Amino acid sequence: MPAVVAFDHPALAQLSEALQEAASTRLQLLELPPEQMLIGLGQPCPGLPLVLRGCVRVQILGAGGNQIVLYRIGPGDACTLSVGCLMGNRRFMAEALTEEPTRVALLPADLFEQLMRDSAAFRQYILASYGSRLQDLMQLVEKIAFQRMDQRLAACLLQQARGEVVEATHQELAIELGTAREVISRLLKSFERSGLVQLQRGRVTLLAPTRLRQMAAASG
Repeated sequence: MPAVVAFDHPALAQLSEALQEAASTRLQLLELPPEQMLIGLGQPCPGLPLVLRGCVRVQILGAGGNQIVLYRIGPGDACTLSVGCLMGNRRFMAEALTEEPTRVALLPADLFEQLMRDSAAFRQYILASYGSRLQDLMQLVEKIAFQRMDQRLAACLLQQARGEVVEATHQELAIELGTAREVISRLLKSFERSGLVQLQRGRVTLLAPTRLRQMAAASG
């Protein structure tokens, strides 16, 4: 059964033997390169993507042309927007793209409906995943509505840093935060003048992480 590897995913790991056998012939295993569109804006949802390896970025495009990352789907995760589309028979209202070589198990709509109906463990996984992601999205809305962009940028740099280095372009940081590249470039230059960071092409080195944490945590 070529799809047997998919049963390591927590959404499928507790299926009964009969449901695993039924699913094994209907799952689609996809091997995708980086920056591959998995689901496009406005497309019918092809099924529920379960990430087995790699990472998928889900983002939306604003009226002004700016993009913002809603969430990422890593190994063991499911796509929350796809769940909503499948349950409500709606089109996908974002873009889902791979960030690195990624393996995805795609559950077609009829299989998703069968598992929701016949497997309590699958239902519990989907509902728990949906609730957790909804909480994350509420926190994102709160940040966008109530935090200044310099605070959000400071928090983003701290989150993405490996050691004290962030490997990202100004455009990538802008997409992460849902703003224009020019805004990020201006703020980073200000951070550099203040001794918070050092800028190089495609790289930001954090010189004062403690001060960045204080900035990210500041109110108002």
